[in-house]
Amino acid sequence: MKALIAREIRLLLHHPIYVICMVVLPLFITVFFTSIMNSGQPVNMPIGVIDNDNTSTTRKLTRLIDAFQSAEVVEHYNNIADARKAVQRNEIYGFILFPEGMTQKMISGRQPRMSVYFSNATLLAGSLLYKEMKTMCTLGNAAVGQATMTARGATPQQTMAFLQPIKLDTHNIGNPWVSYNIYLSVMLIPTCIMLFIFLLTAYSLGAEQKFGTYKQWLEMADGNMLKALYSKLIPQACVHLIILYACFLYIFGILHFPAPGGIGRLMLLGLLVVIAAQGFGVFLYGAIPSMRMSMSICSLWGVLNFSMVGTAFPIFAMDAPLQTLSWLFPMRHYYLIYQLCIFNTYPLANVMTSIIALICFALLPLLVVRRMKKTYNNFEYIP
Repeated sequence: MKALIAREIRLLLHHPIYVICMVVLPLFITVFFTSIMNSGQPVNMPIGVIDNDNTSTTRKLTRLIDAFQSAEVVEHYNNIADARKAVQRNEIYGFILFPEGMTQKMISGRQPRMSVYFSNATLLAGSLLYKEMKTMCTLGNAAVGQATMTARGATPQQTMAFLQPIKLDTHNIGNPWVSYNIYLSVMLIPTCIMLFIFLLTAYSLGAEQKFGTYKQWLEMADGNMLKALYSKLIPQACVHLIILYACFLYIFGILHFPAPGGIGRLMLLGLLVVIAAQGFGVFLYGAIPSMRMSMSICSLWGVLNFSMVGTAFPIFAMDAPLQTLSWLFPMRHYYLIYQLCIFNTYPLANVMTSIIALICFALLPLLVVRRMKKTYNNFEYIP
């Protein structure tokens, strides 16, 4: 067993593809994703203004929307056609139209209409800007109402009770900063690492057949396919674990992403993710004993992981067949364990089904170990 493990370590060190995919790329994507969303939310997204009223009130509203974190007024336009063309050229994400006579209608209580246009081709930018512009309209209306009631002699308490009869006390639990970095990076980074594990596992098994080294490999294992298999996977698993734990240290230790569930659960989750991904990669190669085809299926399944995790679109809102299919994606179980036990500190008993599912993924090679030995002994590599 020691000789086999030493052989696999030499393979890892002498083939650049392993170093690149096991060390360089995971560290790169960790820094890349956490840096690209470092601000938490998109800021200073460009918008335009069409001010046909041109009063102190509309200029105040323009300064108000410009003061919001997500929006920045970069241009004033003369008409809707020019502003619409700017949106189509991706120069701005949206614009506001202050119609002529708007201030006078506001003062006289005739409910003027303020038009807001935004592009939803970029869903995140569109939804955030719509929220900011809607807030600006609400605040502007409240300011006019406050000034009118104050002029009529109402006290500040009476004014606020009229303008805001119900006061909301909101609390964002778990992610009070509403940071997309915290929301997305903890899903994107492990999913990418899991994709690398899928591919490298299938590649390392197919390489034995491609380069004709499988005979030596099996002879060193005394013909025991299971022994040969796990001697190959153990060194790779150790490297994957070290890199994954390093990524966790950077995310939760240096960047201080919230993880109230504790370091112990994180380490357990990392171990389950690595062995489940390796087991799934071995199973695909055993079921489809072709390096090219098995790596293609691994790529497909790894990419679908991003959609079936449930962050971009909730699983419970999908069709029933897709909800069932989501159980076949290891990343879905990772995210359930992370969300419930690490992010929200629920007991592990609440996710025991997902833990068992990841263990089952790790044991999948037992179903194909005989087929793999037969493949190595009876079939030649086909490019």
